[in-house]
Amino acid sequence: MINDDDIFLMHEAMRLAQQGEGWVNPNPLVGALIVKDDEVIARGWHHRYGDLHAERDAFRNADGQGIDCHGATMYVTLEPCCHQGHQPPCTEAVIEHGIARVVVGLLDPNPLVSGKGIDALRKAGIEVDVMEPTSSSCLVGGDTIATLVSQLKTQNRVFLKYITRNLPWVTAKWAMTLDGKIASVTGDSKWITGEQARQYVHLVRRRHSAILCGIGTVLADDPMLNVRLTEQTMQQMDIQEHEVRQPVRIVADRQARIPLESQLVSTAREQPLVMAYADGADEEKLQQLRELGVVLWNCNTLCELLQRAASENIDSILLESGGTLSEALLREGLVDEVMAFIAPKVIGGKMAKTPVEGDGIQQMADCIELKERTVQTFGNDVLITGLVDSLPIDSNS
Repeated sequence: MINDDDIFLMHEAMRLAQQGEGWVNPNPLVGALIVKDDEVIARGWHHRYGDLHAERDAFRNADGQGIDCHGATMYVTLEPCCHQGHQPPCTEAVIEHGIARVVVGLLDPNPLVSGKGIDALRKAGIEVDVMEPTSSSCLVGGDTIATLVSQLKTQNRVFLKYITRNLPWVTAKWAMTLDGKIASVTGDSKWITGEQARQYVHLVRRRHSAILCGIGTVLADDPMLNVRLTEQTMQQMDIQEHEVRQPVRIVADRQARIPLESQLVSTAREQPLVMAYADGADEEKLQQLRELGVVLWNCNTLCELLQRAASENIDSILLESGGTLSEALLREGLVDEVMAFIAPKVIGGKMAKTPVEGDGIQQMADCIELKERTVQTFGNDVLITGLVDSLPIDSNS
């Protein structure tokens, strides 16, 4: 039975899991603790894709110190795997190390696991307790199991959507002035927000598998869509230059209009560039792009584009586009999260661009509303983040 100490320790495992953000995609964020005689004897987390899973990382740390784990309790934020992937089954390591009890934060919705990991542990005589959101067990300060389960789902929202719906998590990000403009009437947008906000965006880019923009953005801004962290930011985040992961860059370009001399195309061999085109695009232009190292996807709809991305192990996409593509994705229900930076500036202009264009809604009752909102400040700028809808799955159902 779950108690208040279990809730407290699962929070610690969550903090460990978070350290893998930006490295483990498309795997989940997972943290693990091993506790014996009321003391934490080992910690572990999934550091990066292909490396040890959290449970085996914790055991490596224990073994390295000559610590005996027999009779201990393991806390793990996600059900231990029981199949061979890049790493061997974690259930085998749990059994081999003589763990007596395992407390699991979330069941793994991956069909290869999905309850099978817990069954394997129980068959080996290990006591297994799973966090149940209906429980009213309460930690000092009012933190219930239901609250913790919700936090666990939020932490792994990218993985949970990707593994259950075979679609990437899509975050629409934009920066606008106080009067809702993303550029002046002449198209000038450098810069709406200050340096602090722009540096944070690069950290956000780093934790997504891909960045998506439309051809309009390429033609207007000739962007690079890469991660550019300052030395100060890397020192603050304890990131080494060789550890800066660059996302895949995707351009939605139905007619293959992207200029061959654009920054994106000229760097396609250094950082992956995908161009999603539709039927009827110029074959000669497509061949030129192939020869320059551009990866081509034939996608006639935005949903096809996201499905293709998921098939290429892209579990998360940061949308950095103009109002046309943002509106299309929002209208089709393909955006999960919005990050809106607001600068205390007013530029006006009836024809100046806005973050979401198209025809718009007719009635306020039909507006898209953000849930689970957070507000942050970066210098003079404000960031509002929220989910377009509730999380798409319930992994404990």
